[in-house]
Amino acid sequence: MKLYYSPLACSLADHIALREAGAVFDLEQVDLQTKRTLAGRDFAQITPKAYVPVLILDNGETLTENIAILDWLAAQYPKLGGAGAFARTRLLEALAFISTELHRSFKPMWHAASEADRNDARPGIAAHFRLIEDGATSVYLFGDDPTVADFYLFVMLLWAERFGVEVPPRLAALRDAMRDRPAVRTALRAEGLA
Repeated sequence: MKLYYSPLACSLADHIALREAGAVFDLEQVDLQTKRTLAGRDFAQITPKAYVPVLILDNGETLTENIAILDWLAAQYPKLGGAGAFARTRLLEALAFISTELHRSFKPMWHAASEADRNDARPGIAAHFRLIEDGATSVYLFGDDPTVADFYLFVMLLWAERFGVEVPPRLAALRDAMRDRPAVRTALRAEGLA
């Protein structure tokens, strides 16, 4: 497998998941401004969407979109998907909320023309974090072991830290617990974020 990523982008969640699973994979960094890979390839030749993450499977199949890749990884590596008869449904529910509500609400933080726009976005982002915290069952979202949803949430918590968005105490504890995981430390180092 090969993961195309950009440092601190949402592709970090997929990177962490691959490391947590003990998967054998290659990494290639993408410059999202120039749309070139570190090896010099035109990223639009790899995916017409021209954004990360992209996971190329060993059979040559190309997966895009964070929810799809994380769901596929949870199916391949069941320990990343949670336990119980309703686990997959809850996992998809969490991934969808993180992607469509939380992730999307960070857009002004990355692309706003003014600090006023960023300040206007902070309360909405914080409200999304409070909703997530209300549904968490333990240290992680679904118990004592992290799932792919926790990895995605961790990236959003790093973004909150970067942009000065307040997060609830239980989610700050989740962020800190994630940072202590060997796979997370390895992924952060590999992306130049440690």
